[in-house]
Amino acid sequence: MAETPGSKDRALEALDFIINVIKEHEKNLDTSINELANVVEQIGDTDALNAKMDRAEEKVTNLQKEVTNLISYLTNSPKETSSDEGKKRESQTQATPVSPPTVQVGSPIVLHCKQWTDFQALSMHTQTLTFNFKETEKVFQADAIKEHQLITYTGPLPNLSTILKTWLSIQLETNERNIIEGVLDKTK
Repeated sequence: MAETPGSKDRALEALDFIINVIKEHEKNLDTSINELANVVEQIGDTDALNAKMDRAEEKVTNLQKEVTNLISYLTNSPKETSSDEGKKRESQTQATPVSPPTVQVGSPIVLHCKQWTDFQALSMHTQTLTFNFKETEKVFQADAIKEHQLITYTGPLPNLSTILKTWLSIQLETNERNIIEGVLDKTK
């Protein structure tokens, strides 16, 4: 078969077309590889961030469970009767073992009181009461657990004389009305 001058040109044009198509595909492939490398980089960063978020969520969930268990345990403890209160005073100096908390479904209500009188009114006959005094900041904090509620107060320390009067009344089983702030002095 003899080649004609026009067939060589067409073959060259076809070869040029094929080369141009291959070059275009090469450019597209390079672009795709670069984009894929960026995606892989971002996924790697996202995995590290997701792992950190998962650990933080797990810690928060565990803390919520522990608080819920503690509140459930404290709210399910038996109520005191007035005859039990006398026995309680006698045994206040003795340590009592704490049994493990039970699981409770649902989250407790937290009440943050800004006024001591509000905290005092809401915390009457509470199951558990904790307190903390930060000497350097002169801040008093009290937390009470009562019927699936956590009641908190943070502020200035209540009147110290009143606190000491109540403490003396309990410790010495004396009516608060019979306790007077002051000093007994003998006169000649």
